[in-house]
Amino acid sequence: MRGGSPAFAAVIFDMDGLLLDSERPIRDAWLQAAAELGAPLTEADYHSVIGLNHRDSQLRLLALFGDDATLLAAARLQAEARLAAQLGADGFAAKPGARRLLRGLRRAGVPCAVASSTEQAEVRRRLLRAGLLDCFDAVCGGDEVARGKPEPELYTLALERLGAAPQTSLAFEDSGHGVQAALAAGLAVVAVPDLKAPPPPWQARCLAVLPSLEVACERSVEWFGLVCAE
Repeated sequence: MRGGSPAFAAVIFDMDGLLLDSERPIRDAWLQAAAELGAPLTEADYHSVIGLNHRDSQLRLLALFGDDATLLAAARLQAEARLAAQLGADGFAAKPGARRLLRGLRRAGVPCAVASSTEQAEVRRRLLRAGLLDCFDAVCGGDEVARGKPEPELYTLALERLGAAPQTSLAFEDSGHGVQAALAAGLAVVAVPDLKAPPPPWQARCLAVLPSLEVACERSVEWFGLVCAE
């Protein structure tokens, strides 16, 4: 139940590294595949693609693989096979606090959307496997816009689908590209850094920088006028 005068009327979430603990297993699978194939991919190289949509990340990875499209395709297939074997039918696990926060927002009737650089069909698949898909009124993927994060188009699309105004909406992001996109769309942003924290200048522009979504649950009265049950 909501009470008082909440600061925000709608919420938009990133997915990978924020709601789902997916960034680490995906990174590790890519690094292992690249090493086995003799490809020049470092951890810092991989971090440079975090937050980008499929098209932009592929262009970046292709450059990192020396413009060798065959080697890149082989690494992708091997990384995907590793992930499938590791995760099985379970999919990526929800990050601490994600389920509690989303369920609280759902019970209170706060409109929620996902704005993820991952392709929309895959966003839906990952959220469904994590048991979180029914928490969202709109799901937006990076393949649905011409320009991905850090451009604001993905957040603008999410706002349109929610019928929400940017000045009364709050974004949750984990990466610098995502923070830039949400701010450019006119939303307030809470950063919850994962593998690649937003640079300090962008963190300074955030409403808050939190260690986990568990802490966001504790701020839910302030931001949404609701108490997230345990």
